[in-house]
Amino acid sequence: MKSFAARRAALIAHMQSRGGGVAVIPTAPEVARNADSDYPYRHDSYFYYLSGFPEPEAVMVLVVGKTTQSILFCREKNLEREIWDGYRYGPEAARTTFGFDAAFPIAALDTEMPKLLANAPSIFYALGADSKLDARVQGWLHAVRQQARAGVVAPSTAHDIHGLLNEMRLIKDAEEIGIMRRAANISAQAHARAMRMTKPGVREYQIEAELLHEFRRHGSQFPAYSSIVAAGANACVLHYRAGDAVAKDGDLILIDAGCELDSYASDITRTYPANGKFSGPQKELYEIVLAAQYAAIAETKPGKRFPDAHDAAVRVLAQGMLDTGLLDANKVGTLDDVIAKGDYRQFYMHRTGHWLGMDVHDVGDYREPGEAPVEGEKPWRILRPGMVTTIEPGIYVRPAQGVPEQYWNIGIRIEDDALVTENGCELLTADAPKTVAEIEAVMREG
Repeated sequence: MKSFAARRAALIAHMQSRGGGVAVIPTAPEVARNADSDYPYRHDSYFYYLSGFPEPEAVMVLVVGKTTQSILFCREKNLEREIWDGYRYGPEAARTTFGFDAAFPIAALDTEMPKLLANAPSIFYALGADSKLDARVQGWLHAVRQQARAGVVAPSTAHDIHGLLNEMRLIKDAEEIGIMRRAANISAQAHARAMRMTKPGVREYQIEAELLHEFRRHGSQFPAYSSIVAAGANACVLHYRAGDAVAKDGDLILIDAGCELDSYASDITRTYPANGKFSGPQKELYEIVLAAQYAAIAETKPGKRFPDAHDAAVRVLAQGMLDTGLLDANKVGTLDDVIAKGDYRQFYMHRTGHWLGMDVHDVGDYREPGEAPVEGEKPWRILRPGMVTTIEPGIYVRPAQGVPEQYWNIGIRIEDDALVTENGCELLTADAPKTVAEIEAVMREG
């Protein structure tokens, strides 16, 4: 529990710098799937980041004033429900196991919170993120204000606690990095497994099943997101879900899939031929995307700005589009013209990366805090050691007039997870086969 206690201490320090107060961080609710079944439970990332507590119906409260106190509200022990739903810690065991100063039954939350908020200068919680929590907070504050004649004062200031926690979560500590390395390794093995079993005639959902099998057998609790397994033209649909399409001889298969391990996500995309051999046009576009990724990787290092990797990838991709005739230079002009006018977006319409951590699209401002705006906008975030970002350029060619037919319905994306280090970046997902030679060799093993 040392890591969780250290994060609480860091949050407390941020609160003290703002005059102290009371922080309220709830976990996620259980969600019904249908009449008598819930979706598999997954805790709120902010709550778990600070507590390590895995159960639903829980709220963490930090009181920061003359004295500091960490409090957990959770479900009471209930042996009858435990027969049906599994073990519950209960307040006392939760307090000792997870290192809290005090713990109460969750049913006591509305009774205890007005006491904790009395005379506190501020309240810290996720402003506007949850209408039910907003309503409860208003009720607690109203109860405190009712005591005004007794000299009790309600908090006069509210702070968005997500803003503080986003900055903390953006820089990963050694324990987080270790978990993310393991998650990346499991996902890399899953992609290799999918390549080995793929052949013309298999369906997308069969490939997805291989991914899920590899995730689970290595200890992953969930997929980090709904897996994309797209055969042929489906690869040109960015958020396609694995369906029942058959992989045909000559198709490319695009897989965007990663596991979640101990609350941390991985995120890998690989594209490979269903028959184990890239065709000439497929290889031509694949090498362009791979070169774009290498260019982006070279820009992912301390001191660089977040969009530098994207700009480097776009330059390589746009030049490739001109070289292959996807873009007609006689109509669109020079490389600089293509970039300035955004003509490349016909075939590459998304950014090259996003933060990665407890959430697959993780928290953290993409603009640099505290830096003065330039031309009305804050400058982009400076990369620092401990940040983790994806690097995922692509090309997606839908049939269109003027587009060379040999490239139609080719969709390619290559994505890795990059940890910014002192001297550059470490690709956590480097074990997933990526070059044409590596992919074709792995597929021959199948």
